[in-house]
Amino acid sequence: MSTLDWESYRNIAPAGIVDLGHRVADRLKGKKFVHVNSTRWGGGVAEMLHRLVPLFQDLGIDTRWDVIEGAPEFYQVTKSFHNALQGQNQIITKEMYDAYLRINKKNGLKMNLDADMVIIHDPQPAPLIYKKKKGSTWLWRCHIDASRPQRKVWNFLKEYVSKYDGAIFSLPSFAQKLSIPQYLVYPSIDPLSDKNKELTQEEINSVLEQFNIPKDKPMILQVSRFDRFKDPVGVIEAYKMVKQYNDCCLVLAGGSAADDPEGLEVLNEVKNAAEKDKDIFILDLPPDANIIINALQRAAAVVLQKSLKEGFGLTVAEAMWKARPVIGGFVGGITVQIVYGQTGFTVSSAEGCAYRIRYLLNNPEFALAMGQNAKEYTRRNFLITRHVIDYLSLMTACVKK
Repeated sequence: MSTLDWESYRNIAPAGIVDLGHRVADRLKGKKFVHVNSTRWGGGVAEMLHRLVPLFQDLGIDTRWDVIEGAPEFYQVTKSFHNALQGQNQIITKEMYDAYLRINKKNGLKMNLDADMVIIHDPQPAPLIYKKKKGSTWLWRCHIDASRPQRKVWNFLKEYVSKYDGAIFSLPSFAQKLSIPQYLVYPSIDPLSDKNKELTQEEINSVLEQFNIPKDKPMILQVSRFDRFKDPVGVIEAYKMVKQYNDCCLVLAGGSAADDPEGLEVLNEVKNAAEKDKDIFILDLPPDANIIINALQRAAAVVLQKSLKEGFGLTVAEAMWKARPVIGGFVGGITVQIVYGQTGFTVSSAEGCAYRIRYLLNNPEFALAMGQNAKEYTRRNFLITRHVIDYLSLMTACVKK
């Protein structure tokens, strides 16, 4: 894991936030913190922890990050949990519940979770709460859209979540009926990471040339896992409507994560929907393709995140930080990031998406102004500096003295 310098954000973050971080962190010196999730690479949770943990350490807070391990059977089960909690009907058998608990028990036996505060991310490691010791504080962090979960699966998970000292959600609408305190913390992006730092035009052009993406046509881009909730096939439908009137190309850039066994299946569905259109570029990228994604977002005329369900959608903030106009699905955390007509557009159909793509392509001055609004809105609300302050404040309030 890299080392990061909290002071590096002084000229990027809103005034005063770097000094505030030092003051709050001083109150937590000597305390120990552990984060646990289900994958080291791939997906927004791992990406945020790669940046948050070193920043906590730079602020003088003893912080570790552990990852649970499981066989493909385990990730198949937890993917079904994930889909069910986001409202998709799933059949979860007793054998699947048993496998889920067995793998968590096995992980718990070899993990050192002795700390003043433990934050467990998402449903995969939730049963590790049995490792909680007297005097420590455990929080469950939910990163997915749990606003309308499949009730049977949520009731099963609730037995474990209710044993925590608190739960953290990304949106007020995701909160559940729980007997424990619930907190709201928005996710964030890091403006100094490889995915978001400034690039030269030569670096951007180099990436376009690497994938033979034309520079003489406006690019429509969606960056996301190949996941049905991200609606990549709906994106292709919208592109085909636009293509009848505006010459353009479409780039679908994504990859898979170790805890997502459906990725390859969805990727094949996307390739079939593209029908070998020479202006559709489907890029199956490795988890460390951050510079490539950065360059694509900076080169795009319009960025999409046409999700059908979305915990937060960090790719929206990433593109907004690069002053790109963004069109997102009217779901989950996308609605927090996009102020309709000001920092982007939200849509509920492929037809609506196509209409707004054409509007932005045909009104470049409006698109430019929207992009600038989006960048400033992101700076004030969705940078990692605000995220660190939120966590430090929560730790200060919750850790037992």
